[in-house]
Amino acid sequence: QVQLVESGGGLVQAGGSLRLSCEASKFILNYNIGWFRQAPGKEREGVSCISGSTTYYADSVKGRFTISRDNAKNTVYLDMNNLKPEDTGLYYCAADGDTNTPVQAMCRDRLWYDYWGQGTQVTVSS
Repeated sequence: QVQLVESGGGLVQAGGSLRLSCEASKFILNYNIGWFRQAPGKEREGVSCISGSTTYYADSVKGRFTISRDNAKNTVYLDMNNLKPEDTGLYYCAADGDTNTPVQAMCRDRLWYDYWGQGTQVTVSS
């Protein structure tokens, strides 16, 4: 079992930046960690995921978001720059022990992930 706690969400103007943090209850070096988001009335979608040193980004966030991990702190970060109103949503951190499936495949389907946090709200105003 892995417990995940997200933080760092908030209200920001378009063009601004936020850093989301996902703190895990245990050592996560061998876990695939993902950030997903869900806007009202929409499906939960993968934003960025990391497995080992391999990363994946959705096309909509490439060049603006950066995922990183601090294994010593059991924490994964999502640095979000040049935020747009369409980035608004509830951002979830997810984890799974599967490190054999390619990270880009897992990040495109939330069903791969067994453990989820409660989410942190990101609102980008225009």
